[in-house]
Amino acid sequence: MKTRDQRRQTSDQGRGTRDERRFGHRPFVLSAIVMCLSSIVLLCVAGCQKAQKADYQMEIADCRLQIENLQSQIESLSAENKQLTEQVQVLSGLPEQVRLDSVRPLTGVKVGRFSGFYDKDKDGKKEKLIVYIEPMDEQGDRIKAPGTVDVQLWDLDKSADGALLGQWHVDAEQLRTSWFDTLLSTNYRCMFDMASPAENLSKSLTVKVTFTDTLTGRTFTDQRAIKPQQSK
Repeated sequence: MKTRDQRRQTSDQGRGTRDERRFGHRPFVLSAIVMCLSSIVLLCVAGCQKAQKADYQMEIADCRLQIENLQSQIESLSAENKQLTEQVQVLSGLPEQVRLDSVRPLTGVKVGRFSGFYDKDKDGKKEKLIVYIEPMDEQGDRIKAPGTVDVQLWDLDKSADGALLGQWHVDAEQLRTSWFDTLLSTNYRCMFDMASPAENLSKSLTVKVTFTDTLTGRTFTDQRAIKPQQSK
């Protein structure tokens, strides 16, 4: 029979075997967890680097586009500068008197005799005011002088507070496109909408034109009496 010490030793050996079976694989589990965590961290870092790379590529594309636009502007300005330089060279080669004679200064402006009212839709009411404006040089010839125009329509028989029937402004670009050059007439042709259409009027109304010359800043005025039944 086994003594008490022998039975205790046998019991301790059995317990050791069970402990080894229970905890012997723990280092492998820990290693697997560490490897998984490391893989997750590496994937996150790779994803961040990929996103940063995409952002950098977009920034580079934007910079290239801006550079191309700037190069296009530079080329356009260079061509314009070359053209202006050639013009200066041509003008500088001309005698001074020739250069001065080629400039036809504006000396006056007239309201054309065909200015009047116009019934556009043939309803018996003249809802349009047409004003022909003739810029003149010192020889009395009509010239296409650049500028702006202010037009006023007056009924001089009314009191001061009701005499102004309408007023309009024509800027430089609008005036430039309204140039009317034919065999019979050469002038600016401006058309305006009437706030109150002229109907069955027999008395004269007065059109006043103020022309501001772009080159000199000077203003020129003229006025003309018109009658609705005499207009076209």
